[in-house]
Amino acid sequence: MILAVTGGTGFVGGHLLARALDAGHRVRALTRRARSPRAGIEWVEGALDRPDALAALVRGADAVLHVAGAVNAPDLAGFEAANVAGTANLVAALAPGQRLVHVSSLAAREPQLSDYGRSKLGAEQVVEASAAAWTIVRPPGVYGPGDLELLEVFRAAARVGVVPLPPKGRASFVHADDLARLLLALAEWPGDRQFYEPNDGEPLSHPQLARAVGRALGRRVLPLPLPGVLLRASAVLDRRLRGAGAKLTADRVGYLLHPDWVSDPARAVPPEVWRPRIRSADGFAETARWYRAASLL
Repeated sequence: MILAVTGGTGFVGGHLLARALDAGHRVRALTRRARSPRAGIEWVEGALDRPDALAALVRGADAVLHVAGAVNAPDLAGFEAANVAGTANLVAALAPGQRLVHVSSLAAREPQLSDYGRSKLGAEQVVEASAAAWTIVRPPGVYGPGDLELLEVFRAAARVGVVPLPPKGRASFVHADDLARLLLALAEWPGDRQFYEPNDGEPLSHPQLARAVGRALGRRVLPLPLPGVLLRASAVLDRRLRGAGAKLTADRVGYLLHPDWVSDPARAVPPEVWRPRIRSADGFAETARWYRAASLL
């Protein structure tokens, strides 16, 4: 197949490109800057606000996999520019009936909690209104080699053995390689106008997550649930210390405080299409090894 990919230079996109090449697909990947040649990949310079680049990206593609999006932005306008307007530009470039696999987020289920979730729902609505043959995927927490979102949790566990966490709650997870396999499977699947919420089948409470990270690092850890007021204060402090590079933003606290980010079984991927292969214990251990090899721990 000829696959057109946005977000191919990011964390999930990197896993997706590797999987696509292993499967023998030809890939066109959007990139903001010039890239070194790579066998099997045609780099298309541009961005989601460049209609000319998007037209070149999707022309003649058997499937378009839209992975790109902002997980951090200073305000709602920033999220909507990347996630809503960017998706609208891509949809406008598609031919009627062209296959589109759109990567959203579980945060879209609760748009009132965060600007991020609101923008992801807005992007879904753009896709739903399109003439594309679309499938929307709402991943839960995605992790694996290359991920920097869980790095602070691993660092806290490795350095002090105490992992600060949101209050009582639980969440689903999926390894990036399993998610990449799913996206490729959906590029070939004839299903149309479907929503899926994949996961690895092992939802974790916040304390279970902390202990699983500890086991991956070979040490015992103490989960430390924090009240919402303290998480919000921590977000203010993180912003002051790291500016635009802050990981714990006020917007992120909005959805971290929600108690249930478990994937909906009613939106499970049909087993004939995809099953997760990587258990959280194995995936967290692999992620810990990658962090160490990259000198991040």
